[in-house]
This record gives sequence, structure tokens and C-alpha cells, in this order.
Amino acid sequence: MKNSRLFTKILAKCLLTTSLILANVLFLSAQTADNKLLFGVAYYDEYMPYDRLEKDVAMMKEAGINVVRVAESTWSTVEPQDNVYDFSHIDRVLNAMHKGGIHVIIGTPTYAVPTWLVKKYPDVLAVTAQGQNRYGVRQNMDITNEHFRFHAERVIRKIMEHLKDHPAIIGYQVDNETKHYNTAGDNVQKAFVQYMKAKFKTVDAINKAFGLDYWSNRINNWDDFPSMVGTINASLSSEFSKFQRQLVTDYLAWQVALVKEYSKPNQFVTQNFDFDWRGFSYGIQTDVNHFDAAKSMDYAGVDIYHPTQDFLTGIEISLGGDLGRSMKNGKNYLVIETEAQGFPQWTPYPNQLRLQAFSHVASGANMLEYWHWHSIHNSAETYWKGLLSHDFQPNATYNEAKNIGKDFDRLSSQLINLKKQNEVAILFSNEAQTAFNAFSFGWGARERYNDILRPIYDALYRMNIGTDFIDPSSTNFEKYKLIVVPALYAASDELLNRLNTFTKNGGHVIYTFKSGFSNENVTVRNSIQPGIINEACGISYNQFTIPNNVSLKGDPFQVGTENNKINTWMELVTPTTAKVLAYYEHPSWGKYAAVTENEYGKGLATYIACMTNAKTTENILKDALKKAKLWGVNQNLAFPLITKEGTNTAGKKIHYYFNYSAESKNLTYPHKSGKELISNTKILNNQAIDLEAWGFKIIEEE
Repeated sequence: MKNSRLFTKILAKCLLTTSLILANVLFLSAQTADNKLLFGVAYYDEYMPYDRLEKDVAMMKEAGINVVRVAESTWSTVEPQDNVYDFSHIDRVLNAMHKGGIHVIIGTPTYAVPTWLVKKYPDVLAVTAQGQNRYGVRQNMDITNEHFRFHAERVIRKIMEHLKDHPAIIGYQVDNETKHYNTAGDNVQKAFVQYMKAKFKTVDAINKAFGLDYWSNRINNWDDFPSMVGTINASLSSEFSKFQRQLVTDYLAWQVALVKEYSKPNQFVTQNFDFDWRGFSYGIQTDVNHFDAAKSMDYAGVDIYHPTQDFLTGIEISLGGDLGRSMKNGKNYLVIETEAQGFPQWTPYPNQLRLQAFSHVASGANMLEYWHWHSIHNSAETYWKGLLSHDFQPNATYNEAKNIGKDFDRLSSQLINLKKQNEVAILFSNEAQTAFNAFSFGWGARERYNDILRPIYDALYRMNIGTDFIDPSSTNFEKYKLIVVPALYAASDELLNRLNTFTKNGGHVIYTFKSGFSNENVTVRNSIQPGIINEACGISYNQFTIPNNVSLKGDPFQVGTENNKINTWMELVTPTTAKVLAYYEHPSWGKYAAVTENEYGKGLATYIACMTNAKTTENILKDALKKAKLWGVNQNLAFPLITKEGTNTAGKKIHYYFNYSAESKNLTYPHKSGKELISNTKILNNQAIDLEAWGFKIIEEE
């Protein structure tokens, strides 16, 4: 009997040990963002009008949701008073999600400060050019303020100490949609002076580099260094913007380091980077250097918002994805926020939610997460609709999400970690963006930097050209056959010489107007324009103007009268060795070139000296793509038929076909035979394929 009890104890201990080992193995395998497609929502228990956590978990599981993001908005909930903590909301959610088999991403809660902190330390509110911020909105703080930093670190540590061993957590998000929020108070100004001392050593060097003799802006003593809030010198203001972007990079790296003191090796750290906003995600973010800031992250995380209904094009999904993937040099990224219903005008048509979901995956996303689970019943975002509406009941969008969850689960092994090898890149520059924007209103233009970049990206997208993004820090120019360079207004000699070398060695480059005009200090070059790249482009100009009723002579790109007009800006270009592709149609400016191309070494440089219509831009790009031998079978399709491709973890080629229209479309499949993954049917080379309205197909080659 004694032996029997002993045996039972030993067996029980062995079973317990085995179960713990098995649980640990499952835990480890679950803690990465690259072994299964993640499909999720942001979830806020503290916003709920009544306790429905168990019901929500059940509805999430029914929809195939396997991850939630929590806590990034909870500082005043977890620390209701100074050094008094309440983690009950987070604990409840973590325990319920773990019980339901749903993973959790924990956000640090620092992007919205509590009332007690502002009352105790009013200086945590940022001082901007408009004065000191008031309490109420989020993201109103000075991210460099010593009191903010002290309390931010403390709450992060308290959260991490409390939660670090919870098995539901697969990763952490530091802060949220972080930017510098135009912080420019005395402490920031003092830090900028130290930055300038370290970079330029002497005030005379600054005066010379930035031309500060103008309007008696000269600085003769470090103690007299003025605030940047009122500067009229674009060199100084651009340098200050660069410094502010560095504040964001440093702040996020600081938070990453804090979190990694506690996180497990198999838990990731990310950030939710957002983009320039025009009522939706539009372009390069002005206030953050995403490439620099992403270096401290395990994954780049992005939020991507876009119009739907008749205005759904997929362009913003593709743009945000290409930027997110490029931030980590091709590594798959996480969509931390996108809309399910969103604004009232964005309630999706049937099939659009599925089309959008797989559009994200086709660009290389390993996670798709909606903001957020349910619609909020009060405050600023009351009419931003979640996956569930205000009544918490199943709706058409939620029911469509259930199909997405099933497909993500079933097809994860074939679709996750899609690797893309693009041969075209857009070179963007935060420095050029800041400098270009500083002057655009000065000459009466409505266009900003992203208004020059977006027509180029949009045209490439509509022609089904896969595109990466690179910036001046990128070291892999040579992997591309064609680089497009919009409005590179401020650039170092070294960068421009790199582009010349790229061209000479056989690459193709397309420049737009305002490229090479000033150096990295936003001082206009006193050499032949366009500075340095004139050698590769085979052109020169020393005058420019704003066009008034100017078109391109003879409609050289065959776009019709309306599309042949130019606007915004025109440089009066004279070719030296370049071939002229288009002249201006104008009684005074007709002798000057509008578009040129030049053979330089083994390569070709195209220069667009004016703001062309979207259709003209597309045809200029098409011509260059053909000359770079980048026009293939995928270019037999064009918007609204969009195709994306990549290689999966099994080494097989995946082809996505999307129909961004309310009408059914058909195409001929041009690649190797394979299997259509949604329907699990055989697809043959040259087989006709029908795509329903807002429909898609995914084909894995044999």
C-alpha cells in the first residue's frame, strides 16, 4: 500500500513535470511573430460599460482572433495616484485571454499622461511654438521632460515587474504612434545647443554653414543662441527638426531598453509607427525618422488607415506595408492598427474586409490587428466604429472577419514570412522633406513633399511594380535596377555622388524637380544645377518659374490635352548631353526641356523638371521601366487588377490577385501551374481566372 502511494506520487510528479515541459514548449513556440499569422484587435476592458470579458473572449475565438493588444492607453487606470497601482484590468484580460488561448501584446502606457502627473508637474506638458499645451488630448507631453521620464520609467518598470512572467504575453509595444509633438521648450532648446556644439564645434562654423549673416541672424556667442521657435532660417529650422526626430529615436530606444530588462528572449518588442495623415495614411512621416527609430525594435509595427467603399484602392495598404517592410531591410512587419469599420464613411462593403486583410499579408505583414474590438460609447472617438458596433452584437463586418480568421489559421504555413525581392526602390529623405516643406508655401505651392512622392508611388502600384523604400542611410542601392528620387531638395555631396556612381555602374535613376538643389545644411549650391547630379543627368539650369497655362509640346507621352498640362513648378532646363523627351509648350519657354534622359556610363538618368499630371508621370515611369528591362508579365495587368508576389517559407512562389472594383474582372494566369489556396483548386498556366467584385485569389506555384 505504501509502495502504491509512493508510485502514485512519483507518477503524479512525472506527469506534472511533463505537463510543465509541454506547456513551456508550447509557450516558447507561441512567443514569436513569425510562426503563425496573427489576427487580432486592440481590447480595452476599462472602457466597457459592463462586464462582458468572457463573452468577448468567446466571440473573439469564434472569429479566429488569436492576439489582442492591451494597456497602451491605461496610465491613469494602472496608476490612479502617484505611486499607487491597480493592475486589475490588465490581469483580468491576461488571464481570460490565456484561458481562451489568445496571445497578448502589452503596450507601455506613456502616450497619454494622467491628471495627477500634470497637476504635480505642469512642465510635463510640452511647450510648442503655440505656447504650452493644455491637458486633455493625448500626446501633449514633452518626451524629454525629467519629471515625465522619471514617472514613465517607474510605471513601465512596475508594469513589467508585475506582468513579465505571464504566459499569455508574446510581445510588447513601446509607447504609441510616437512623435516629438513639436516640443520646443527651454529644456529642448538647451539640449539643441549642446547638440549643435557637438556637431559644429564653433558658432562661426554654424554661421558659415547656415548663412546666418542674413537679417542679422548671426550668432556670436553660445550663450546668445536663440530659440528655434521664431527662426526664419530654413537651415536652422531643418536642423532643429532633425534634432527633434532624434529625440523620438532616443526616447523609443530608451523604452525598448527598459522593456528588454524584463522581457523573455522569445518575446518581441515593437512600436506602432504612423504615417503622414490626410484623413488617412498618406506618406512619409515628417516628425519621426522611421528607419532610425526602427533599429531598436525586433519588428517594425505600423498603423495603416485608408478609405473604403467606392474609394478602396489598396494603395495605402501597399504603401504602409512597403514602408514597414523597408524599415527593417525586408523583414516582415506587424500591422498593429487598421480599421474594421472606422469612420462612418468607411463601413466596408461586403468582401472588402477580406480583400483588405489579404492585401496586408501580400505586402509581407505577419500580423493584422484592428483598432479596435468594439465601438466606444463616449469621448473623442465615439463615432470611430470597431469590429463590433455599440450594441456589441455580431454584424456583417464581424461575420466577414470570421472567414478571415479561418483562412489565416488554415493558410498560415503557406503565407507567413512572405519574402519579396523588388528591383525598384523609391529614395526618400526626412531631411529633404523638411527642407522642401519649409519653402513650398514660400513660392505659393499647395504641394508638400508627400504630394511629389505619392503620384510616383501610386503610378508604380497601379502598374503592378513591386517597390521598396530606401533612405540616405541605406547601403544596398546596388540591389536595385531602378531608383526613383522625388524632390531630393537637401542632400549631401556624398549621397549625390553615390547616385551618380549607381547610374554609371548600370543603374537607372529618375529624378524629379528640386533634386540636388541644396546641401545637407539646406544651403543652396552655388554650382551648376541640379547640383552634382547634373553630371549624370547631362543637363543644367539656372532659372525656374511657376507655370501658367503650360503644357508639354506635342503631347509626347500620349495622354491627351488635359493630362498633358503641368503645374506647381518648372525648371528651365538646357540639355548638355541629355536627350530631350519633352519640351515645354509656351511662347517664351518653348526652347527649354521639361523631361530628359541621359546615358551615363552603363546606366540611364531621367530628369523631370516640372510637376506633371498623374497620367504623364505614369507614362514617364513606364518608359523608364521598359528601358531598365523591368516590364514583365505582371504588367499585362493594371489597376483595378493588382498582383503581388513573394516566396514563402517552403521556397514556393506565391501570387496574389486582387480586384479593387465593384465589377467582376477576369485575367489570364501567366505563371507556373499551382494551387489556388482559398478554394484549394488546381490552376494551370494560361488559365482564365474570374475575380468577383472586391474579390481575390492566392496561387501557390507547384
